[in-house]
Amino acid sequence: MLLTKRSWILCQALLLAAFSACAGDTTGIAKNSPADNAGLTLPASFSAVKVTSGLGRARHIVAAPNGDIFVKLDKLKDGKGIYQLHDSNGDGVADTQTGFGNFTGTGIAIKNGYLYASSNTEVFRYKLDEKTGKVDEASVQTIVKGLWDKHQHESKSLALDNDGNLYVNIGAPSNCCQVKDREKGSPGMDPCPILDSAGGIWQFKADKLNQGYGDGVRYATGLRNVVGLDWNTEVNDLYVMQHGRDMLFQFYPELYSQKDGAENPAEEMFRLKKGADCGWPYCYYDNAKQAKLLNPEYGGDRNKTGRCDMKTKSIVQFPGHLAPNGLLFYTGNQFPEKYKNGAFIAFHGSWNRSPEPQAGYFVVFVPFKDGMPSGKWEVFADGFAGANINRAQYRPCGLAQDKEGNLFVSDDSNGSIWKISYKKG
Repeated sequence: MLLTKRSWILCQALLLAAFSACAGDTTGIAKNSPADNAGLTLPASFSAVKVTSGLGRARHIVAAPNGDIFVKLDKLKDGKGIYQLHDSNGDGVADTQTGFGNFTGTGIAIKNGYLYASSNTEVFRYKLDEKTGKVDEASVQTIVKGLWDKHQHESKSLALDNDGNLYVNIGAPSNCCQVKDREKGSPGMDPCPILDSAGGIWQFKADKLNQGYGDGVRYATGLRNVVGLDWNTEVNDLYVMQHGRDMLFQFYPELYSQKDGAENPAEEMFRLKKGADCGWPYCYYDNAKQAKLLNPEYGGDRNKTGRCDMKTKSIVQFPGHLAPNGLLFYTGNQFPEKYKNGAFIAFHGSWNRSPEPQAGYFVVFVPFKDGMPSGKWEVFADGFAGANINRAQYRPCGLAQDKEGNLFVSDDSNGSIWKISYKKG
């Protein structure tokens, strides 16, 4: 049965209300008119401007010290995979955009005078003049090469710490490490052979050339796929957002209803120490049970915990299938004090919550204190999906913060970038 536009809007309102109830207090959220904020709904006293649009598959972004924004593209635009956006008059809109680099991918970061960017198999760096934002294209160096790309969870998102280390996600090309991937009734492989080369975070040296697997360290394992990750400079730890598995209801309807399958497993945030094992493919976090449980492919019955009791526990959990693609700890001074050192997360949005409405397509905020969550998460920026959440107009992907404390959000559907600012009313 086809739903009217009014019905769709009602469905979205009910879904957001359910998320808000899960998230806790959202007082002050979503009070600014979307018409005043480039289509976004924001908390009171926040405003947004669209920096640019039409870049295509704009993935992660980073702000240079001079204020320029660098965007990594997952599909070449005019033969270029990185775009530099420059705002010459301070109105928030990019006046010029310059492309360079002939490789696609997701990861991008700036550290110690270098711009780092990844393809799906390599990590490169360019010499960057931090005062002018000028990139020396001829200076490009290969830092890491030969990483797995099996055309599923292939993006190599990255982060850097303050001790000369580079962290790279190598996603598992699998749903749950089954003998036959995504086939009902196929058992899980035990032990999972994928974990030797994927399904975790690898650590490399940030300044050593032509590294491969043999030069790196498997810093953390048991992570199906991480697109959003960030180094928290307040406590000097790596934090990541895991994409949970699919097909719980489709494969195990005797254990999960359609709604259970839409809401599970949780999308999870982990605080990682070297050697962490977060449990994939053996374990998942069940939102209804509020526990880390054995996956059915490994003998789980929606009650057993088994080996999962010994795995690293997540520190925040979200509804299923929202696809967390960006993570940023806010260190600026522009936003109100509650945002200081807290986490912003860009949710790319779901594709597989049917028959429930699709969900996500927003940026949320989690308050932190001393490196741990200090309150419930709340929706910070919404409206990216547009009028029909099942056919989202924009899909949030990357996050960046400039030296003035403005927050930037990228979209990899149209290639739009938003700048979000705060001014006390």
